[in-house]
Amino acid sequence: MTAPPARHSDLRSIAGEALSLAGAGRALLLQIAHPAVGRGVAEHSDFATRIVDRFHSTMIFVYGAVFASPETFDTIRRQVNRAHGPVHAPRSGDLPAYSAFESELQLWVSATLYSTMIDLNERVYGPLADASRERVYRDFRQLGLNLQLRPEEWPADTVAFGRYWDGMLRQLAVNDSTRRLAEQILHPSGVPAWSRIALPSWRLVTTGLLPPSVRGLFALPWDDRLERRFDRRMRWTAAVYPHLPAAVRHRPRDVSLRRLQREAADAPRARNHARQPE
Repeated sequence: MTAPPARHSDLRSIAGEALSLAGAGRALLLQIAHPAVGRGVAEHSDFATRIVDRFHSTMIFVYGAVFASPETFDTIRRQVNRAHGPVHAPRSGDLPAYSAFESELQLWVSATLYSTMIDLNERVYGPLADASRERVYRDFRQLGLNLQLRPEEWPADTVAFGRYWDGMLRQLAVNDSTRRLAEQILHPSGVPAWSRIALPSWRLVTTGLLPPSVRGLFALPWDDRLERRFDRRMRWTAAVYPHLPAAVRHRPRDVSLRRLQREAADAPRARNHARQPE
């Protein structure tokens, strides 16, 4: 009989798993359900045609923050900061002001990534022990600190994070614009043809992973039949995924890190070229 898989108990083990990719849709929908984030994405994003590229960029950031050297990670940190530069707008009527450098918004985006990663890990590998949960949370906070968040802007521990999370869920709201974004996320047009066969299953998992209140905000279909299908899918994943070869489970991480290393190697040449007079 195959031995049961060991439970992950540290951030590097959890973040290195391809399993987190299954939560991409959950994290994105939670992010845009924040009114200011949703407006910023609607006005400065191209989800309809580049959702895969955008998510790859997010995962490269996470993998780089956890696994890359500080020098290599600095390349993507500068790229993210440049991309965030033009993403801002003042309040307009009922629409909230936003800025990609605003710590409240950065905290919410980071929180959705943390919550999604932990949720999936515990569904497949089992609950974390309290000490492990605190250690993973403490280490994950450093990802946010690589942007503009200060330590005191994060909830102090997992209990405080739980209170923050529940409070934020009560503040989320969507409008026609963010519902259109949700449609683009759930029915992306920029995915490879070979992967489209998996989209119905991905939509089921994405919808099932959402908190019920957020599922309702987006008016996503859900009933007892879909709940049973989702539960079966998660049980199957928990039975099969941990026994896959490590090379398969870690491939997205390894591919992303190789891409980041290439970009870091090319960055000095690109900066020198940009400084040269025409």
